[in-house]
Amino acid sequence: MKTKNRSVFTLIILAVLAAVLCFTSAVGVGENKKLSIKSIKRGLDLNGGVSIVYQADKADVTDDEMRMATTLIQNRLDRKNWTEAEVASQGSNRIRVEIPGVEDAESAIEELGKTAQLAFVDEEGNTLLDGSMVEDAKKEVGAVSRDSASQPYVALKFNSEGAAAFAEATKNNIGKPILIIMDEDVISAPIVNGVIDDGEAIISGNFTGESAQELADLIKEGAMPFDLTVMEMNNIGARLGANAIQTSLKSAILGVSLVLLFMLIVYRLGGFAADWALVIYMGLEIAVISIFNITLTLPGIAGVILSVGMAVDANVIIFERLKEEIKEGKTMRSAVKTSFSRALPAILDGNITTLIAATVLYFMGTGTIKGFAITLMIGIILSMFTALIITRLVIMGIIGLGISNPSYFAVKQFRSNQ
Repeated sequence: MKTKNRSVFTLIILAVLAAVLCFTSAVGVGENKKLSIKSIKRGLDLNGGVSIVYQADKADVTDDEMRMATTLIQNRLDRKNWTEAEVASQGSNRIRVEIPGVEDAESAIEELGKTAQLAFVDEEGNTLLDGSMVEDAKKEVGAVSRDSASQPYVALKFNSEGAAAFAEATKNNIGKPILIIMDEDVISAPIVNGVIDDGEAIISGNFTGESAQELADLIKEGAMPFDLTVMEMNNIGARLGANAIQTSLKSAILGVSLVLLFMLIVYRLGGFAADWALVIYMGLEIAVISIFNITLTLPGIAGVILSVGMAVDANVIIFERLKEEIKEGKTMRSAVKTSFSRALPAILDGNITTLIAATVLYFMGTGTIKGFAITLMIGIILSMFTALIITRLVIMGIIGLGISNPSYFAVKQFRSNQ
């Protein structure tokens, strides 16, 4: 009786969870409809956005300088969570930036901010070196001197030209400040304590972790080899027509419905448990995408659908293993436990290798490639959780109710030990 009551309680909790996730996915929470499909930001191909064209404020621009500029702008967009934004060179001295989900081009320019130039100058205003000589800048935490406590600071690394220039600058300014200037604004003025000739330096002060990261980002962005002037800014419509979007959504719904039906027909109660878990999976996926403000494009949708397939694939491995265990004469409860434990290595191997590939795509790719990678990563993690945890809880709950006839799980022949 105690086992049956526990099973009923488990199934009720899972039913409520599925219902809540379905409700929030369709309706959302609060005025912003958080956790719902309606609150998910859509990319340029689905919802349009803004297009901005910058021009280099320099006569002769090299290919290397253009590559550096596009990379710096893309990194800045990524840090603002505009991972689906696209940056590309246009001609010899222009850069086009397309940002999805933004309705006003002027507000996008304001939020993106002016791409500034960085300079290190002495007290007299003489430029000692510029931002193009900074190879890297990052926030670190540690003791900046022998007697100091651990604190956030900014670590700088210069290229070979910058290392030589910085060594000369510190040699000539011991005991004096070197001003770090961004567009005529002093963002930091560290005092030189000695000659620094190893190409590395730190900027310490009353930093919080957030302010140290902000300064590091500013310095990296200041490595822009030239100023940029806004030449064009336009609002752009969705690249796909409304009919194409509706067709894509209908196709996705039809595909998922066929998968649910297939699992139910082929694996019966096992398929029912897998479908239950899949509904929870899709609700969790929508909630996570909404919470983290991930911009969804067609490649992103492809990542979601691919992870749905992987969730079903994990269940298929488990159920085929379950059939084998039951045919060997084990009881249902024992067969379920064994099938999940024995299917686990195969499921982990397949999902972890795909997760590694998605992680590489996320860190090495840009724009829509990042969008595909991040939805795939989220989907893989959630699909493993629902397949290994939720499906198992549903099946064990069903068995706990006394429904343990193997034929209900699509096993026709078995040797029973019962």
